[in-house]
Amino acid sequence: MPVTDLLERNHKLYGDEVALVELNPSMPETKKTSWREYSLVQQTSSTPYRREITWSVFDEKANRVANMLISRGIKKGDRVAILMFNCLEWLPIYFGILKTGAIAVPFNFRFDSDEIQYCADLAEIHMLIFGPEFIGRIEAIEEKISKGRLLIYVGENCPTFAESYRDLVADCSSKPPLVRLEEEDDAAIYFSSGTTGFPKAILHNHESLTQAAQMEQRHHLTDRNDTFLCIPPLYHTGAKFHWMGSLVAGSKAVLLKGTSPEIILDAVSKEKCTIVWLLVPWAQDILNALDRGDLKIEDYELSQWRLMHIGAQPVPPSLIKHWKEYFPNHLYDTNYGLSESTGPGCVHLGVENIHKVGAIGVPGYRWKCKIVDENLNEVPQGEVGELLVKGPGVMTCYYNDPKATAETIVDGWLRTGDMAMLDEDGFIFLVDRKKDVIVSGGENIYPVQIENFLAGFDKVNDVAVIGLPDPRLGEITGAIISIKPGMTCTEEEIEEFCKGLPRYKRPKKIIFADVPRNATGKIEKPALRKKYGADQLVAQQNRG
Repeated sequence: MPVTDLLERNHKLYGDEVALVELNPSMPETKKTSWREYSLVQQTSSTPYRREITWSVFDEKANRVANMLISRGIKKGDRVAILMFNCLEWLPIYFGILKTGAIAVPFNFRFDSDEIQYCADLAEIHMLIFGPEFIGRIEAIEEKISKGRLLIYVGENCPTFAESYRDLVADCSSKPPLVRLEEEDDAAIYFSSGTTGFPKAILHNHESLTQAAQMEQRHHLTDRNDTFLCIPPLYHTGAKFHWMGSLVAGSKAVLLKGTSPEIILDAVSKEKCTIVWLLVPWAQDILNALDRGDLKIEDYELSQWRLMHIGAQPVPPSLIKHWKEYFPNHLYDTNYGLSESTGPGCVHLGVENIHKVGAIGVPGYRWKCKIVDENLNEVPQGEVGELLVKGPGVMTCYYNDPKATAETIVDGWLRTGDMAMLDEDGFIFLVDRKKDVIVSGGENIYPVQIENFLAGFDKVNDVAVIGLPDPRLGEITGAIISIKPGMTCTEEEIEEFCKGLPRYKRPKKIIFADVPRNATGKIEKPALRKKYGADQLVAQQNRG
C-alpha cells in the first residue's frame, strides 16, 4: 500500500492524539521570534521552545500542502525538493508531496550552493521548498536554480526570489487530493551520503517506504505507548524510516534540535521517551559526561527508556559494554543498511541477541542476504566477501543512471560494496567497505577491526584507520585518534595497547587529531585520505 495510507489511518483512529513534538532547547518558549532569529537565538530560559501537532492536524497540513502543490502545477511524477532543518513542518511537507503522486527529494542541509545546484539538476526537480537558514545559499545560485523551477520559502520575511509557503497554503483545502496512488508508484529520491564522491540519486517507490515503516515497527516492537526521540536529520533515510515505526504504531515522536548529552537526557526525561536512536559519537559523549560526573543519571527520569539502538556506522563492542554498565536494563539493537535499501534494517542484530554485539546481525524482516566473491559466488562460512541483500526495500534504480543501476542491482540482489563474513551461528559481521580495505604487502587489512580494537582503550574518544602510501608495502595502516576531553595520551601508550593485535594489523603511524564524521555519523574517510595521504606522498617525494 502507499505509505500515505498510514497517515490517513492515524487521522481516523488517533486524530486527537499527539503525533509530533518539536523541541528546541536553544530557543526559550517565552521568546517568540522570526524563523531567522529562531536558528540563531541562544538559550536564556530553562524552558525550551516546544510545539506539537496531533495526527489529525498532521494529515490536514499534508493535505493543504498537496493541494497547494497541485494548484501550482505539480503533478504525478514531478520532483519536489525539501531543504530544511528538522522542524514541525518537515514531515507534513514530505507527505503532502507524496499525496500528489509527486516524488519527494530531501536535500542534505549541509550542501553548499554548488551541491544544491548539482542535485537539483541530477534529480530534475520542478520545485524547491527551503527554510530560512538557506537563503544565502539559494540566493547565490538563484539565477540558475530558478530556471523552470518554483522556489517556495518556509518562514518569516520571504525573500523576493521566492514565494511564501505560509501565504500559499493558507487558503488551501485540508481535504485529501483526488490522486490515486499505487505501491508501485515512484515516491522519493534520496542521495547517497557523498563520503565516496558526488552523491547518486536513489529512487524508491511507495512499496519501499511502506516496507521500511513496517519493518522498523516489527524490529523494535513499537506500540502506541512508545515515544520515539528523533535527533538525526530527516533528510536522511535513517532518521526518516526509524521514525516511520511510530507512523505504523500511531505513537508520538519528538524531533529534538541538539545533540549534547544534557539536551538528550533532558528530552528523554521530560518527554518520557522510550526509544532513542543514537549515533556512535553521541552515545560516546553521554558516556564521557557520565564518567566525568558532569551528568548524574539520578537527576533524570529515565526508567521508561527501554531501547537504545545505533546505526549508520560500525559500533565498537566496547561502547555497548560500557553503556550497559550505566543502563543495565536497556534493550539494545544495531541496524545496518544503506540508502539504496531504504535505509537501516535490511540487516539488524535484534534486541534478543545482545550476546552477539559486534555483529550487524541477521537478515531483517522480509530481507535475504548472501556473501559472495568477486564472481558473485557465495563464499564458505567464515570467509570474507561482499554482502548482497534482496528484499522489497531495494531501490528502483539510480535516477537516470542505467549503467550504475546495472552494476549495483544483479538479478534483484543489491551489491552493498561492504565486506562481511558469516559466523558459525549465522550472524553477519561487517568487516569494512570494499574500497576502504588496506592492502599492505599483499595482505588485506580491514580498518573496522582495528577501529573496534582501539575504541576499547579507555583514553580513546574516536578513531579512524586509513591506508597511507608506502613505497615498499604499497600501503601502511594509519590511525587517526581523538583523545577523550581532559586526558593526555602518547604514541607509546597506543603502541603498547596495540600489542593485543596481530603484528600486521598494528597501526604503523599514529596521528592525534579530530575524526570528521558526516551528519549520519559515518567517518569521512575520503577527507582523511586526501589530507593525510597527500601529505605522505609529498613527504616521500621530498625525501626522494
